[in-house]
Amino acid sequence: MLGVFSSSIVSPPDELVAAGSRTPSPKVTAAKLVGRFLEANSAAVSVQIGDDVQLAYTHHNQSALRPRSFAVKDEIFCLFEGALDNLGSLKQQYGLAKSANEVLLVIEAYKTLRDRAPYPPNHVVGHLEGNFAFIVFDKSTSTLFVATDQYAKVPLYWGITADGYVAFADDADLLKGACGKSLASFPQGCFFSTAVGELRSYENPKNKITAVPAKEEEIWGAKFMVEGPSIIAATK
Repeated sequence: MLGVFSSSIVSPPDELVAAGSRTPSPKVTAAKLVGRFLEANSAAVSVQIGDDVQLAYTHHNQSALRPRSFAVKDEIFCLFEGALDNLGSLKQQYGLAKSANEVLLVIEAYKTLRDRAPYPPNHVVGHLEGNFAFIVFDKSTSTLFVATDQYAKVPLYWGITADGYVAFADDADLLKGACGKSLASFPQGCFFSTAVGELRSYENPKNKITAVPAKEEEIWGAKFMVEGPSIIAATK
């Protein structure tokens, strides 16, 4: 799966900008990145949302244990990869039909977060059990919300394209060829929300996240780390 967002939606992380400046390497534009994704996956689906957002996904080569799905509801777009172990109980909690799947559940969870302020984001994501990575874009508020599971069972990466778009994908090689050294693995057990304005750990919401510059021989430009001892946040 792939999501690209212009600087009007999300400001490029300073650490990734610095990584790309420290070790310049070839990059391509967001449009070319999406084009490469579609060329490499003949059955891929691409969705353009205004001038600033494009989402794409494919079922090609997906894991049976980590299927990809896409849904739109009430101008909320969601890409989801993985599977939730507690999907049944969460559907009851959010009042969803028995036929609802993970991607619809995440949309409903996001709506709860958006509409019931102050509702801590770490509570929303912390209730999700299983392996997952998702990208949510709320067109009505131009809000981006991204998260991964606490064990990084579903890999997710982010980087900056030549024209300053922030790109998220489950394919490191795809972003490596488009973002150069402005590239990092999205940290496990964390979420990024433009409404909150920063990257945070939902397991340890009070702990600061810092980016450590990577060694020259690594494909990453930086590695994001949660500081301090791990104390699992209460989600109930």
